Amino acid sequence: MSARKQHRHGAEKAHGVDPEIKSANLRRLRRIEGQVRGLQKMVESDRYCADIMTQISSVHEALRAVGRELMRNHLRYCASDAIRHGDAAKREQMYGELVEMMRLER
Repeated sequence: MSARKQHRHGAEKAHGVDPEIKSANLRRLRRIEGQVRGLQKMVESDRYCADIMTQISSVHEALRAVGRELMRNHLRYCASDAIRHGDAAKREQMYGELVEMMRLER
């Protein structure tokens, strides 16, 4: 059994999605979207560079929080399914994917 589901247009879907994580991530992403619009306004109005950099740091941390929750969901559903029920090749593929995700998270 694959940890990924094929979606129309060739895009892959998550094997499972925790509704609470999804809802929290959508709220965070909407808040981040507002923060980015605020950053645009700060740049347009020639705000002090240190203030802009502080806001950029806040956006980075908010995105990292979304990433951590996505990782939690991926481990709970996609990865655990591939590791428990996949053949040796699927398990190795998932191990590689997890290592790559950890590298990206740094």
